[in-house]
Amino acid sequence: MNCLSWGSCPVKEAAAFADVLLKQSDAKPTNLSLSSTATATATALLSSTLHQVLLLYPSRLPLLLLLLLLPPPAEEALDMLSSLKSHEEGDQEHHRHSNPLHPNPQHGQISPSAHARQLLLSCAELAHRGDIPAAQRTASLLLATASPYGDSTDRLVHQFARALSLRVERLLPPVVDAAPPEALQSSYLSFNQVTPFLRFAHLTANQAILEVVDGRRQVHILDFDTSHGLQWPPLLQAIAERSDPKDPPSIRITGTGSNLEVLRRTGDRLQTFADSLNLHFHFHPLLLLPSTSSNPLSSSSADLTSSSFQLHPGETLAVNCVLFLHKLLKDGDGSDGSHDLRAFLQAVRAMNPAVVTVAEREASHNSPIFLQRFTEALDYYTAVFESLEATLPPTSRERVAVEQVWLSKEIEDVVSREGNGRRERHERFEWWEALMRRAGFTNLPLSPFALSQARLLLRLHYPSEGYQLQMVRDSFFLGWQKKSLFSVSSWH
Repeated sequence: MNCLSWGSCPVKEAAAFADVLLKQSDAKPTNLSLSSTATATATALLSSTLHQVLLLYPSRLPLLLLLLLLPPPAEEALDMLSSLKSHEEGDQEHHRHSNPLHPNPQHGQISPSAHARQLLLSCAELAHRGDIPAAQRTASLLLATASPYGDSTDRLVHQFARALSLRVERLLPPVVDAAPPEALQSSYLSFNQVTPFLRFAHLTANQAILEVVDGRRQVHILDFDTSHGLQWPPLLQAIAERSDPKDPPSIRITGTGSNLEVLRRTGDRLQTFADSLNLHFHFHPLLLLPSTSSNPLSSSSADLTSSSFQLHPGETLAVNCVLFLHKLLKDGDGSDGSHDLRAFLQAVRAMNPAVVTVAEREASHNSPIFLQRFTEALDYYTAVFESLEATLPPTSRERVAVEQVWLSKEIEDVVSREGNGRRERHERFEWWEALMRRAGFTNLPLSPFALSQARLLLRLHYPSEGYQLQMVRDSFFLGWQKKSLFSVSSWH
């Protein structure tokens, strides 16, 4: 059976590789359509609960003021107020009976989550229709009431309120990563460690590649957006175990990225690792600059030829696109922004690869309509934050780094930016499937063993029952509860 050996535990190899990286890391009221009677009724009900709530819960004042600032439709106001009052009564009962020796985890100021979601959507709608003063006040109140260290709802609300605040305040920095490179690298490594999503994508893509290149004498992997190369040690380990130590195959990886120095350091580490396995290995770094307003890559799609990637006759070529293709989408580029992406895929197809692996987030964050994009992002990252809440302790520094650096950067991009400043242009699998077929690719079914291997990864390292793995249309989907979050597929 062609497989990534769990006897040698490639996940541990990847973890060790990551350890090396870590060690080397250098009030205007809004004019909503309310009748005067409904408004008076809602306001009277709110006022009747305000005094008694503040006696026990003075910290809820910002939320109540926010509800006054943003009156929802009458029937929603009644529901929200009734829910809030019953929630406060439940809290009072809890305070009477809770055990001070075993306190519940400290929650933030906004609860329950349905209220926080409604307030975020109200703020987004204000920003969407141009009521900047009201949107600014709402975002500020949300930031003041939702703690970045509370429960998952608080932390999610804080990140989205921060992104909304950046949007309405027009304080966005230039289109560069605001966090220091060291913080980004550390948060990326933490994301790889504490969630199964990256490991799942890497492991599944590696298995698809292994099943195609096993037994071939010359293998060339063209890896787009290589970053720190965490995907490749397990694959190199698996190839080495299937090879004659006296006559190992030749493995070449062309790694692309926007930072040549990072690529060179990645190549050096991979070279050292491959040497320890007695593999004939070569890493070729290739600089592809970040997207600009005129072109998604410094090298145009027309330049993606055998000469630019040093393709050699007799090599078995594998093209790896893990969390990369969405970066080629942009505004004003054809009807759906995919002109450059389609040209890129045509260039890849001309190389005649044996396999093309694709991994993407299972989300729709590419809509030009802000409210649609915001709602989709809120649903998506709610599931991500809930998975972190369920699987990591409240004191986890890794979780804090992932949420406040890596995921915060993604949320800011989707919510705060417009036009060609947006990079996180995720689409769902159905969109990618149609695009690949139009480009002339055929789905290469992922094997049943790959599915078993992915399940084993979850069972051994992420045993929470919340993670759900599915196989649909010969492709894999990993999600939290009933929401798919990442997909992996292979093509030829």
